[in-house]
Formats: sequence, structure tokens, C-alpha cells
Amino acid sequence: MAIEESCCGALRRSTSVAPPAHYILKIQQFSLLTKQHVERYESNEFEAGGYKWKLVIHPNGNKSKNAGEFVSAYLAMADSASLPPGWEVYATFRIFLLDQKNNTYITIEDETNEGRRFHQMRTEWGFDKFIGRKELSESYLDGDNCVFGAEVFLSKETSKGKTESLLMVKDAFPYTHTWKISDYSKLTANCESSNIFNVWGHKWKILLYPHGVSSVGGGYISLKLALADVENLSSGTKILAEFTIRIRDQLNARHDEGKASHWFSASSPAWGWNKFISHGTFFSTNRGLLWQGVCSIEAEVAIHGENTVFG
Repeated sequence: MAIEESCCGALRRSTSVAPPAHYILKIQQFSLLTKQHVERYESNEFEAGGYKWKLVIHPNGNKSKNAGEFVSAYLAMADSASLPPGWEVYATFRIFLLDQKNNTYITIEDETNEGRRFHQMRTEWGFDKFIGRKELSESYLDGDNCVFGAEVFLSKETSKGKTESLLMVKDAFPYTHTWKISDYSKLTANCESSNIFNVWGHKWKILLYPHGVSSVGGGYISLKLALADVENLSSGTKILAEFTIRIRDQLNARHDEGKASHWFSASSPAWGWNKFISHGTFFSTNRGLLWQGVCSIEAEVAIHGENTVFG
């Protein structure tokens, strides 16, 4: 066993009779990679420790590391864009090369057993000087064919701390939903709901309490905006909505309306006015809020931000 230097510091080179546990990459006509000026070859994805990885080979050495006399080999995190913000994975790994004459593998790994920290800004670790190109040609190519491999083990659990992502919307355009109630006098429920409408990927509805919420004690109409897909919200998600609810005056266009802004969440899915309008005003014949039994309610909703918590 020999200890050398790598881009990661000291590395350990040893021999194994067992093949790599997680991935084998067979390359036929290896020299053609050099002749075709293939600077970097990425393998297909493979899974280890619950994550997806790739083997990355530089047949002519990693030029950015001045490793032109060597073959460079790295382990790379695959599909990292699908991982939540703030992800971190600590992994120990070994990269293999088959000695086809002796049917054994040389393995290269970091001397440290602490593992390497893969994260959004560093998705790749490995060995700039994995093996000399001359040594590879003389000892490890069989008919210009070679075999690489990899084993990956999580040395430390992914960070369990929570990550919060807040997205604010620069140009928030309001969406208007109109709810027309054709025979208001026939409403019997304590709470009536409009049809569901979609804004910013979430479902919403208007809640109407013809006799007010229980805390009001009667004599008022209560109106609220509510999330209709609370069960689909991830824990900690909050949506900042600016909204206007109005009852349209169908005669004089003197609409009664309220404006509010609220962070909607699973713990606070509805927001509005317990005393939106008194029965006296609503049923007044001088107004067109209820005209020939018809009531028209509008909600204008603009989403200004969404906060999501991961972990």
C-alpha cells in the first residue's frame, strides 16, 4: 500500500480482489478518447447511499489541475438540482481500476476517513493524478480496454437542520374570481364556499357566512379568502397574498370592499372580515348589493411571496 498526494490531500493506494460494490465502467478502445480529444467523460448515473452519482474520467488529465501526464478520476453528485436548498452530503469513496493481468483492482481513496463534503458549490471530489497515463498504458490496458469502478458510503448523515427558502415575486399580477349567487335567499348553510380557483399553483376559495361567524353574534355578513389545498402544503410553507374582496353594487357601482395582506399557511388557512357588512346595508333597497335575489362577490388575489421549509 502506498500513500500519495491528491487534490484532496494524501491518498491511499491499495489492492482489492473484490470488485467495486456500486458501479463498474468498462471502456473499450480507451486510446481513442485521447485521439478524439475527449477531455471529460461522465458515466451514467448510479445510486449509492440513497443518492445518485457519476464517475468522471479525464483521459488526458484535468488540464485545469496541470495533470496532463495523468488520468484524472472523480466522483460527482448527479441530479443535484433536484435536492433541497442547503443540502450537504458527507461521503467516503474509492475509485477502482482493474489490473486485468492479475484480475485484481487497485483502489485509490483519501487517507482521511472523515469523508468529503458534497454541497451545492462543490458537487465533485476525486483525484487529479489518479494514475499516470504511461503506467495505465503499460499495466492496465488489455487490448486498449480498461475497467474503472466506484464505491460510495455516506460517512455522515445529510444535514438535518432545517432550510428555509423565501421567494418574493417582483411583479405580482392579481387574479380576479367572480362568484355569482343567483338565489341568495335560499342559502341555508352557516358557511358557503365559492368554486375553487387557482392562483400561483395553489387552490383558493371565498368563504361566505350569511349570518356572520359565531363570534359576531348575528346582524353581519362575514367574508374570507381561504386556501383550498391545505392538505398539500409542506410543513412550514407560507404564502403571502394581497387580496381584495368586494360585494358588487349592481345598481350604482358603489361596491363594498375590503383589502388585506396575509401569510396563508396550514395553521392559518383563511383570512378576512368577521363584520364585512351589516345586514342593514346589504339588504337596503337603495343599494344593489342584493338585486333581484342575485349577489355578486369578487376576489382579487395577488401572490407576493412563498416561504418553504425543508428538513
